[in-house]
Amino acid sequence: MTSVPMVDLKAQHERIRGDLETAIARVLDSGAFINGEDCALFEKEFAAYCGAEAACGVANGTDALTVCLRAYGVGPGDEVVTVANTFIGTGEAILLNGARPVFVDVDPVTYTMDTGRLEKAITPRTKLVVPVHLYGHPADMRAIVEIASRRGVPVLEDAAQAVGAEDGGRRAGTLGHSATFSFYPAKNLGAVGDGGMVVSNDTAFVARVRQIANHGGGAHKYDNVVVGTNSRLDTMQAAVLRVKLRHLDAWTRERRERATAYSKALDGVPSVVLPRERAGARSAWHLYTIRTPDRDGVQAHLKSRGISTAVHYPRPIHLQPAMAAAGGKPGDLPVSESLCREVLCLPLYPELPFDAVARIAAEVRSFREAAVARA
Repeated sequence: MTSVPMVDLKAQHERIRGDLETAIARVLDSGAFINGEDCALFEKEFAAYCGAEAACGVANGTDALTVCLRAYGVGPGDEVVTVANTFIGTGEAILLNGARPVFVDVDPVTYTMDTGRLEKAITPRTKLVVPVHLYGHPADMRAIVEIASRRGVPVLEDAAQAVGAEDGGRRAGTLGHSATFSFYPAKNLGAVGDGGMVVSNDTAFVARVRQIANHGGGAHKYDNVVVGTNSRLDTMQAAVLRVKLRHLDAWTRERRERATAYSKALDGVPSVVLPRERAGARSAWHLYTIRTPDRDGVQAHLKSRGISTAVHYPRPIHLQPAMAAAGGKPGDLPVSESLCREVLCLPLYPELPFDAVARIAAEVRSFREAAVARA
């Protein structure tokens, strides 16, 4: 029985090994491992890909959020409105800046911020709104930006999972005032280590991010004009990401083809809710996530058949001990809390064979149909 991994980075890298090796060798030969030429080139190319005016590379996706919040002046006494159905890094960045996260529940169809609940969450202390484009699907940014703008609050997109996603024909990264991305290896555009990016059409804002991320530096190397930190995207990662960026649109198409195949094969499976795109939105399909009340049983069955799966995420962050300062309690966010009990991510990557998609779907179907027959 052939095993199926959640992600197969070896298969991805084999497709482009020659170009990767050339890029890595170029950096090794240059000796410029920090702030090398590839860093500036990748920032320019990535900004152009998103349709943004400027970009600043940082060390990882969490740093992108943390430094961005610093650039907005978020600090003690401030509130940042976000969602709890996300990775801890979203809330972590808020607490690291001394602010308080205010959590809004999510839409039960797209699993992104419920725009009907946003306005009530905004108070005079709200400094920023941070919607999360979950699983590659963009939040309803038109509604979010309209509400936030009316209240005089900027919007920062957490686009860690959504490079290449679109809403209304515009790519993630240009839907709010700014956006952050993660290049964790398993992301759609992944480094061979860690990496992150901040993008915006506000060039002055990106310059402020760059200053904070580079020790608060001024015009000269040893001029430190604000308290900053050390968060830089290193040259090796930038070189690798430049190679991969050229393939990203093709890989996104391949992800979409596999997501479509899953949805056709899983159509009508009892008590299984399939992911859907909101009208006008195009997911980057970072993950293919089904929802079923018997999630643990389905997951155990697939594991017994050599099929890897994942749960993103098993606990909403408002109930994480690290988020205790936010004062969250069970029952606050019923949709987010139910999702954490029911979602299951199936393998999805550009190199996933279509016969593996069919096999996985058949296993899900047979398990659920047998469960119905036993009931």
